[in-house]
Amino acid sequence: MATPPVEPSPLNQIIQPFIDLVHAPRALWAVNLLSFLEGFVYFGMVIYLHMYFNQYGGLSDPKAGLMVGFLTWGITISMLFFGGRADAWGLRRTFIAALCIMFAGRALLALAPYLGLRGGGFLTPFALTGALAIAFVMTGYGMCYPAGYAAIRKFTTPATAGMGYAMLYAVMNLGGWLPTFMTPVRTHWGIRGAYVFYSAVTLVSLAALALLLSRKTEREALAAGLAAQEAPPAPAGPAPSGGLMHWLRNHPLADPKFSFFIFCLIPVQTLFAYNWLLFAPYVSRAYAGTWVGTHFEAASSLNTLLVFVLCPVVAALTTRVKVYTMMILGTAVMASPTFILALGPTPWGLLAYIVLMSVGEAMWQPRFLQYAAEIAPEGRTGAYMGVAQFPWFLTKMLVSFYAGAALARWCPEGGPGRTGTMWLVFGMVSMVTTVLLILARGWLGKDFKTSHKPGE
Repeated sequence: MATPPVEPSPLNQIIQPFIDLVHAPRALWAVNLLSFLEGFVYFGMVIYLHMYFNQYGGLSDPKAGLMVGFLTWGITISMLFFGGRADAWGLRRTFIAALCIMFAGRALLALAPYLGLRGGGFLTPFALTGALAIAFVMTGYGMCYPAGYAAIRKFTTPATAGMGYAMLYAVMNLGGWLPTFMTPVRTHWGIRGAYVFYSAVTLVSLAALALLLSRKTEREALAAGLAAQEAPPAPAGPAPSGGLMHWLRNHPLADPKFSFFIFCLIPVQTLFAYNWLLFAPYVSRAYAGTWVGTHFEAASSLNTLLVFVLCPVVAALTTRVKVYTMMILGTAVMASPTFILALGPTPWGLLAYIVLMSVGEAMWQPRFLQYAAEIAPEGRTGAYMGVAQFPWFLTKMLVSFYAGAALARWCPEGGPGRTGTMWLVFGMVSMVTTVLLILARGWLGKDFKTSHKPGE
């Protein structure tokens, strides 16, 4: 009788990616280093972006929130148009081009406050310069992010692909924690000084990428990855016929279960958007005069470190829990700590919110795409996975239109504010996801591994 395999411990699941990374080929080192540094720069600049337009551009909270939203949802649009550049240009060329474009945008953001441009509205020189800089950043990121996943697919073998994807996500989140240590830079040189620093880090990323991922290294990695494939990719078949109506009937959104599932997640996903759009100014204002308020970067970046640690631990501890059950529990755990902040701004309440929200994210977010894949009919997983990201784009866009107004009303610069009311509203909205998942459990939660067709 065969001995059942021993499941790795949570500690081993945390340590193993680092062991695998040590033995990874040079090309993967380059991609992971880029992901790490980009996590640092991207999340670090987003933390300050709302306050940047407040302070240097004279924009009100609602207008500053829209500028941040322009970046976050603009990246999603950019991926649709520029995500395929790696296929046309090659990976090395795409990475270098993307980093050059992002450097141009970040350098422009860093220099704009020094140029004495007039601000105060969307059509002022400062705001227009900022919008142009954001357009550069989101274009480059729209090329770079998909290229990173394309590189993992092409550089890894079937045995190491799982490690490759896991490490790319892990090191990006670890890099996203580094802005915690940017408080001295921002204190001494201001946000514009921090942006100069981040622009310099982008140049470091460019130099490291060009050095580690040489043309020779890229060719060798591509050849090794191709040789390790179990079978050559099947040639593309003829395009399906049937016209527009056939396409509409067979579109993933025509599947009522799938559509309900992905759109009912929008309320809880608003909490992700708040982290980018208003969390840093909220902490700096609500906790003004305290260590927390002065070091708001620590609170804004803690989630990425926790997710980096918690995802493999939670995955190991919940392998036997049904996916739909994890979706319900995870969204509930993520949404519920908003009511702690509704009691008012306290340091321990803020810490509890960040920790519990991160635990909830680690519980349901990895299961989201798994469920989207399992609910898809046979042979249509790719289409379903792509469309599953559409509500996330809508969430980022919708939240950008009201987050700034909520901040101005309930947490204005200089106070007094009613931050408890703000988080009470946010919490009630985010809990809608859990309620909908519970109500739909009998219809949506059963037999989700069974393929089905739209209309069944």
